[in-house]
Amino acid sequence: MKVLVQRVKEASCQSGGTTTGAIANGLVLFVSFNKSDDESLIPLLAKKIANLRIFEDEEGKMNLSLLDKGYAVLSISQFTLEAKTRKGNRPSFTEALAPDLANTYYQQFNKALEKKGIPVATGVFKEHMDITLTNDGPVTLLIERTKDND
Repeated sequence: MKVLVQRVKEASCQSGGTTTGAIANGLVLFVSFNKSDDESLIPLLAKKIANLRIFEDEEGKMNLSLLDKGYAVLSISQFTLEAKTRKGNRPSFTEALAPDLANTYYQQFNKALEKKGIPVATGVFKEHMDITLTNDGPVTLLIERTKDND
């Protein structure tokens, strides 16, 4: 499971000309699942994201979390994070989890964040989306967990 995290001042998702999710301050999460992933990774990543101290305190140090600040998440499913690009010029997505199960895990991940008290706005799974965001910092992190390194 991979989550690309971007700290933002604002973000929104449009699909089919309709805004499906929007937040002010918070995090945009681009979420992907690999064939080797299982649902045991979901609570681990939800806890990590909820408590990730990447917001500045009054001294300007990254010491505060989403929970501390009361901020929201815009969660976007993004299988392209699973791309293999080592050989050739065309990315391979053969390691991405099958869409039906990936959608199930994605929904479980969003619910796990909500259970921690984090408002979650979303994109539309398996649809073309236009994501607009203002990266704050910029701060961008890639968080990756597998069953072997959790």
